[in-house]
Amino acid sequence: MRKALIVGIDDYTQCPLHGCCNDAEHMAQALSCNGDGSPNFAVKLQKNVSTKAHLRKLIEECFSGDADVALFYYSGHGHIDNVGGYLVTPDFGAHDYGVSLQEVLNIANDSQCKDKIIILDSCYSGFMGSISSSGQATAVINEGVTILTASRSTETSVELNGHGLFTSLLLEALKGGAADITGHITPGGIYAYIDKALGPWEQRPVFKTNVTRFTPLRRVIPQVDISIIRKICTYFPDENAELPIDPSFEPTNSLDVKHDVIQPYANPHNTKIFSDLQKLEGIGLVVPIGEEHMYFAAMHSKSCALTSIGKQYWRLVNNRLI
Repeated sequence: MRKALIVGIDDYTQCPLHGCCNDAEHMAQALSCNGDGSPNFAVKLQKNVSTKAHLRKLIEECFSGDADVALFYYSGHGHIDNVGGYLVTPDFGAHDYGVSLQEVLNIANDSQCKDKIIILDSCYSGFMGSISSSGQATAVINEGVTILTASRSTETSVELNGHGLFTSLLLEALKGGAADITGHITPGGIYAYIDKALGPWEQRPVFKTNVTRFTPLRRVIPQVDISIIRKICTYFPDENAELPIDPSFEPTNSLDVKHDVIQPYANPHNTKIFSDLQKLEGIGLVVPIGEEHMYFAAMHSKSCALTSIGKQYWRLVNNRLI
């Protein structure tokens, strides 16, 4: 059970915005299904929520129950004062700007859902998770809560080409930019993707979490089929092993192909293995030894071995974790 509340607000009487509802629509589309079309989050899309009371009610409903994952995304105005930070609603007034970040964090902290994820694309949103709570100088983020925000507590968030800059990168990450080798996209991977895209002179995203595992927010079709990755322990008996290869692994080294060939000629069993090895090389798990390319390693009877990340995936496969 995975549910997501997606909120975008453009219609402010003062200082209207132009990309937040667009952000929300595209986020809803991205999260509703995985890259293969299978269902992902049950999404509730709410645009131009007009009152603080309504937004507060929606957030409480999002984090109610015992879902595996409850995700709240907000795109709209943010505000801070000497008391705290706020998600601003169109009915704001002096000293009452909207739903406070303290309230949002308290609701998530008290939730019985297993994973609680808060994503904010609003000015000063990095104040979330740095709020005075129960007399403490810093907020308490309970286990299972993850916070990802567009900017630090002192920064505004930029709109660009009909989207928030942060959400533009977030959408790219969810479409596959932040996917790991198995096609899983986690909050940590998303943050790393956005972090690299935004330089030191731009708004800086903020990531805070208290989890013992990263739950994927979306899956995409991996570059290499998982069944091939699982063969890594078959080809390499241990993580430090080298696999000898020779011309029989290279499919073009065949008498059926009109060019110079050398013995041993292409062997169908070996060429199938070599095809897998080349795919694993393409995603950085395997590297030829003593040659720049796998082709020359085969033709010169060299070998190949696992990279550092390849050894990590060898251990995952060996321990039946993927």
